[in-house]
Amino acid sequence: MDWHSHLMRNAATEGHTDLRTWLGAIADLAEAVNSAGSVHSLLNLVAGTACRLMSYDFCSVLLPDPTHQVLAIEGACGLSAGYIKGVNIKHPVRIGAGESGEAPSSRAFRTGRAVALSDVTAETHYAWGGVAERQGYRSIIAVPLMASGSCLGTLTCYRADVHEFSDDEQELLTTLANQAAIAIETARLRDREQQTIGELRELNDSLREQHALLRRSEDIHRQLTEVALRGEGVHGVAQALAALLERPVLFEDAYGSTLAAADAGGAIADDRFDGADGFSALRRSLWETAATGVVETREDGSGTPWATCAVVLAKEVVARIWTPGDLAGLGPLGRRAIEHAAVVAALETLRERTAVDVEWRLRGELLTDLLAQQPAAMATVVARAARLGHDLHRAHSVLVVRADTDPVTPASDRGIDAPRRVLSAVHTLAIRQTPRPLAARHGDDVVVLWPVDHGGGNGSAGEPPPAPAGAAPEAVAAADAIRRCVVRALPITVTVAVSRPCADLADYPAAFRTTRGVLTLTQLRGRRDRTVELGDLGVQGLLLQLEDPSELLRFADRVLAPVLDYDRRRNTRLLHTLRTYFAHGLSTARTAEVLFVHPNTVGLRLKRVEELLGVSLTQPDALLRLTAALAAIEVDGLDADRSPEPPAQRPLGARQG
Repeated sequence: MDWHSHLMRNAATEGHTDLRTWLGAIADLAEAVNSAGSVHSLLNLVAGTACRLMSYDFCSVLLPDPTHQVLAIEGACGLSAGYIKGVNIKHPVRIGAGESGEAPSSRAFRTGRAVALSDVTAETHYAWGGVAERQGYRSIIAVPLMASGSCLGTLTCYRADVHEFSDDEQELLTTLANQAAIAIETARLRDREQQTIGELRELNDSLREQHALLRRSEDIHRQLTEVALRGEGVHGVAQALAALLERPVLFEDAYGSTLAAADAGGAIADDRFDGADGFSALRRSLWETAATGVVETREDGSGTPWATCAVVLAKEVVARIWTPGDLAGLGPLGRRAIEHAAVVAALETLRERTAVDVEWRLRGELLTDLLAQQPAAMATVVARAARLGHDLHRAHSVLVVRADTDPVTPASDRGIDAPRRVLSAVHTLAIRQTPRPLAARHGDDVVVLWPVDHGGGNGSAGEPPPAPAGAAPEAVAAADAIRRCVVRALPITVTVAVSRPCADLADYPAAFRTTRGVLTLTQLRGRRDRTVELGDLGVQGLLLQLEDPSELLRFADRVLAPVLDYDRRRNTRLLHTLRTYFAHGLSTARTAEVLFVHPNTVGLRLKRVEELLGVSLTQPDALLRLTAALAAIEVDGLDADRSPEPPAQRPLGARQG
């Protein structure tokens, strides 16, 4: 018997709807599958179709949860919301036998066969009797939803009366369930296809966006590269980047000096950034941070955000880019623009730094020749200076700049090349001056020949006018400006010593030696971050000017020899105590405090000094002699390395060349 005849016979036998109605119901399911409705709507349609065709009071479609532990009602017809909630939440249909037995829906799902109960009230282990009574059904039948050899769930139907489900009725309901299973599987497949299509559409949109971003990124790189090829340098890169970001940008080198500053309209003065709250402190705190890529930072985690990017070359930070604002406002293109600018700026910085290094080397050689006064070099020194933009026909003051030593963590231990960083800061200041000062590194110092208004003719005929008694005011002002410039750009301070103006080329060696001595004595006394000149040292300042201090040293030897000999033989510190006593106003209490000893100990040491020297420290003449002698050995101890040898360790007069 074919399927149509079988369906007609079953329908006629059971008093159900005719074949036309069945075929119409199957067509409705197929149409629902092809529509844009949801799977949930289809499941409700399946339950409603079963109720209508089979004359049942209620129907439901149960599907397994993702873990295949329970069956849940996902579609229904005629069932109350309370019943559905009671089954799904309070009394879930567990797959497999439980303490109260196994539900018909679970057994049908597991076995793939229809399961029917003609009267649920007669079942002693039926756990859903309470909800069945409230819903108002007595009989139940569950048939599996089979498709492609697997069970998708169950179609469970209910009648309000006691009812025996015949084999033909079960077969008819199973046929409907199989058609519904095909419709459900097809609908699920359609949903998965729609989901896949949506994902592919999103992926395609993302690829288009990435392609556009890549093209824009390549355009940004091309613009910045063209700036470099045109030879516009870091200034050109800064202006191009500011135009791309529509934000002001600042480029600074690894020594804290400004390389370029610009906004969307072109170059701007770098002091525009100095006015930002906390920005100077933020720059100093991050100068040695080499975090890759564009990062956001704020001073103390608050205030105005700044985006910054290290310009790295061969694992060394050679510069840093700054722009105000957060990363979110930049967007991916803005961040890429900064990263591209960092790459181009690294090459530009290398090229410019190489040129600057050559220029600094030439200035260093020029300064060395000027201070050494070798005849062959002196014949060309004025012309060489002119080619570098310096006029040695003018009078200059010699400024010696030196980083102050941090007693806890010296700059060198923190990886800071202090002289080079100081020179970079001085260079930034010097290039803005007219006439231009000559700045160069000399050992661990930076030496600056600062032009001053003082007549004279270096090498010209006639007598130069006498040099003024003290340092020129403009040279002192320049020293103060250098100190401020260094503090603003670097995490260190410097002390600057200033000489009197040099009106002749032959004056520079002595001026340099004297000024360096002034600086060394100042720092040895613990003084930091100040501008000093010869007159600030008193007697030591006068002694520093002596070309031949041999007679003075012999005098000091005669005066202090007994104390020096006593310290050497007995490993005592009488001379150090005496110097500390003089340095602190002849105060025994203050001397004891500085030396961390008892005042009685200081008194005993001074009494021993008086006995050895045969003098009284209360006599003015004795105090004058000892002051002069101590000043002489202090000045004598200044060697070329600025490390005075303790007088107790070597004889007086053994000066190092």
